[in-house]
Amino acid sequence: MQAEARRALIEARWPSSVVATTDVLAAAGITDRALTEAVRGRRVLRIRRGAYVLATVWNAAKPWEKDLYRIDAHAAARATPATYSHTTAARLLGCSVWDVGTRIHVTVPYASSARSHSPDVAAHRQPVGERDLVELLRGGRLIRLTSIDRTVADCARILDLERAAIVGDHALRRGASVEGIAAAAERSELVRGSRSVERLLAALDARAESPGETRTRLALAAAGLPTPELQFEVMTEEGLYRADFAWPELKVILEFDGESKYFAYGPTAEVLLAERRRENALVAAGWVIIRIRWADLGTPGLVAAKVRAAFSRAAKLAG
Repeated sequence: MQAEARRALIEARWPSSVVATTDVLAAAGITDRALTEAVRGRRVLRIRRGAYVLATVWNAAKPWEKDLYRIDAHAAARATPATYSHTTAARLLGCSVWDVGTRIHVTVPYASSARSHSPDVAAHRQPVGERDLVELLRGGRLIRLTSIDRTVADCARILDLERAAIVGDHALRRGASVEGIAAAAERSELVRGSRSVERLLAALDARAESPGETRTRLALAAAGLPTPELQFEVMTEEGLYRADFAWPELKVILEFDGESKYFAYGPTAEVLLAERRRENALVAAGWVIIRIRWADLGTPGLVAAKVRAAFSRAAKLAG
């Protein structure tokens, strides 16, 4: 009963921010002794030295939310402000990231010592001008980070094309531009990774609406398949159908099955029923529709094989 009372007291006195420092907790009336007991009892988790979060909040958080809490903890525990960059800045800016690890990326002056950073922090020594810096308010704390254009350029230098394009495609939908990314890369005066930036710029497409669609597009290009139309609209007897990828001349449609496309716009049953009716109308009109899932993207050649099989079926129907 005493443990339950202590837990309730901690939660009642917890500040409004998810991540709180020792000093902030002390000001809220949570003593060092109470905090130590709460950590030992797993009611409070220390996610960084001097930075804490309620266990109930942490355990209920999605993986991407935990990534942001780790950044908040880093910012809260620092005596001097950091400049967040690369995939960390991408997370703060709300851009999609995939399989990039949990390390916190900061950009520091050339004179900075690597020994001043903990093992979970990647410090990049490179110049960043004021034009390529922005500020963001999180949890009542002003955080400095690289601009969205500079962030994409930096990600291109440390990630492979697939992972960088996921960041870049989403960034284009959030206000970045190919011209702005190229200009930010040039202002950085960095030679290393320049070809990776150029390759990314040539591959970006703002019409990709999810990481899965980005990965699918790159897989199709890598397989040497004809370039599809993205977000292609077809009028059917049941209304307008918008395909993720389409080859209109072949009457082939490829859909990436991601949950967001069904849950973002209306009640699930209604959305699925309307989608099925439009698909049936397309099939009746001679279209071939194939679907792929996230798991399919992990098998080399699988997406291309499905598309080529669809091309063959479409050719037989047309013949």
